[in-house]
Amino acid sequence: MDTNAIPEGTGPTPAGPSSAGPSGQANGIPEATVARLPVYLRALYGLAERGVSTVASEELAAAAGVNSAKLRKDLSHLGSYGIRGVGYDVDYLVYQVSRTLGLTQVWPVVIVGAGNLGRALANYGGFVSRGFTIAAMLDSDTAIVGSRIARLTVRHVDELEDVVARHNVAIGVIAAPAGSAQAVCDRLVSAGVTSILNFAPLVLSVPEGVDVRKVDLSIELQILAFHAQRRSAARPADALGPSGGNAETPGGRSTPRVTSELAAKG
Repeated sequence: MDTNAIPEGTGPTPAGPSSAGPSGQANGIPEATVARLPVYLRALYGLAERGVSTVASEELAAAAGVNSAKLRKDLSHLGSYGIRGVGYDVDYLVYQVSRTLGLTQVWPVVIVGAGNLGRALANYGGFVSRGFTIAAMLDSDTAIVGSRIARLTVRHVDELEDVVARHNVAIGVIAAPAGSAQAVCDRLVSAGVTSILNFAPLVLSVPEGVDVRKVDLSIELQILAFHAQRRSAARPADALGPSGGNAETPGGRSTPRVTSELAAKG
């Protein structure tokens, strides 16, 4: 693909992946853009699997759930421009986004916590196809240590430092209970791990230079509950038909609406 062709959209002069940037940017790329790149990559993988070779910014933006102007601006930070009237080369854009995210190499990952969540993560096949390999699983429960999960033998958490050094672990995943998560985090950091994915329900304290991404499913569910409640609260008035009809409860069940006249007779 000719990256010097006429841009499909207008945008700022791209800052290359290796350029320095101010606070709030990673190598010159805004953090908000970095957060959207994996979403673009997922959409691109879907297009590639369907045999699509080129994609317009509007189509890619729709698949990623953003507007096309934002997408074009995001991709301009990578130095990627579509050809007007043609779009983006899907395979080349996959490479560009993957390279920017650091996915053109394999990243060893250690999972600390071999409970239900840890097991689910270890068995997730998407890690390998996206450039990650589970190097080891650790746990403190002697009843679990030694068992096999996803072709891995669970090792005792006492081996954490040795595992990190031996496998050159780049990313640590904490799937341990909240009570032990900070201690696990401290040991990972001391061992040299500077990227941590935290599933424990607490905010970890880490030194400068350590990146932590927190995943809290309960918080996401609570946010969804908030929006569901707002929709349910607004629904009964909208759901009334010309003759009064039935009221819909928040649970989605229909109940007869009692008119004031019938209520008076009762």
